[in-house]
Amino acid sequence: MSLPARVRIVEVGPRDGLQNEAAPVATCDKIALIDRLSATGLDCIEATSFVSPKWVPQLADAADVMAGIRRRDGVAYPVLVPNLQGYERARAAGADQVSVFSAASDAFNRRNTNAGVDESLARFAPVVERAAADGVRVRGYVSTVLGCPYQGEVPVAEVVRVAAALHAMGCREVSLGDTIGVGTPTAARAMLRAVADAVPMPALAVHFHDTYGQALANVLACLEEGVRVVDAAVSGTGGCPYARGASGNLATEDLVYMLHGMGIETGVDLDALVDTGAWLAGILGRQTSSRVTRARRGS
Repeated sequence: MSLPARVRIVEVGPRDGLQNEAAPVATCDKIALIDRLSATGLDCIEATSFVSPKWVPQLADAADVMAGIRRRDGVAYPVLVPNLQGYERARAAGADQVSVFSAASDAFNRRNTNAGVDESLARFAPVVERAAADGVRVRGYVSTVLGCPYQGEVPVAEVVRVAAALHAMGCREVSLGDTIGVGTPTAARAMLRAVADAVPMPALAVHFHDTYGQALANVLACLEEGVRVVDAAVSGTGGCPYARGASGNLATEDLVYMLHGMGIETGVDLDALVDTGAWLAGILGRQTSSRVTRARRGS
């Protein structure tokens, strides 16, 4: 299959990236990060999470973040919600797009959300129903699609089942996540093909972590199969708190560099993105995980 002329990038750094920081990032810095990302040309920035602060204390300031960002026309700022209560908090804070999350591995889902996969799906049904009534777009996440830190191999049939359930429920887009970064291009391609038999390819996105340095290769394999939406996190932030050794998300800078080098449009200003990634690394007090940023900054 031919490569696309354009790829839509969903920036997940402010949520998926920062939620794994050992120490909370200041609210003003989160707001500044989102505003800087908005200025790069990214048109979808996952801003925060309305999961209980007891479970994700790093994002306890979700309402303050939503109140503080400068929303740009044409930019979406979805937020993660775990249940109907979280959805109501998000809506009260001004969210007009939300995401729900499950796993293809029951063992991982119980560790991550204290619920089995089917129980999680049942929790999401009223969220999606309410969102439909409110005219709110819902995105679904499926994690551990290529491996689980607890059960190891995850049957592709389970990935298909969960993704299809989220789509049938009303999630307009379903993101398939290699949470611990163990996938390779062959495995990623086969998984995507299987899911695309049950969920239309235009409704699918991919989300790779770079633990074994395979994220860009996996993205390319999936682009060749027809996917047109890719998640990434500025500066390669993130990781999996339940999988020792799992590194961060694919760095948005590296993804944009590859896509532009292949003649694929993103609408993103790479120089502005590199500046933002370097700024964030300084805020976090460590070197960026983006190879592009390190090369351009000589570090």
